[in-house]
Amino acid sequence: MNPHDNNSEHNNKSWLFSRTGLVTCGFLAAIAFLMATGHTAHLLGFLPYALFLLCPLMHIFMHGGHGGGHSHHNTDKKDDDKKGGCH
Repeated sequence: MNPHDNNSEHNNKSWLFSRTGLVTCGFLAAIAFLMATGHTAHLLGFLPYALFLLCPLMHIFMHGGHGGGHSHHNTDKKDDDKKGGCH
């Protein structure tokens, strides 16, 4: 008899849905709730600074749709009007 045959039902069960996994998830959820409610003032106080820290990232990633720069080799006014570029 193969010793692994007896544990085949146990091996198919995920760790997350085992008793230990469920208790661990419940414990982590309780810790997350207490951290969120207890430190809300700290997190909300940081938000104005986070806005200023995110400004450089917004400039880098959000200005990609501006056309990638204009080449001013052609000085014809009609071409500039068609492009709709800003000067």
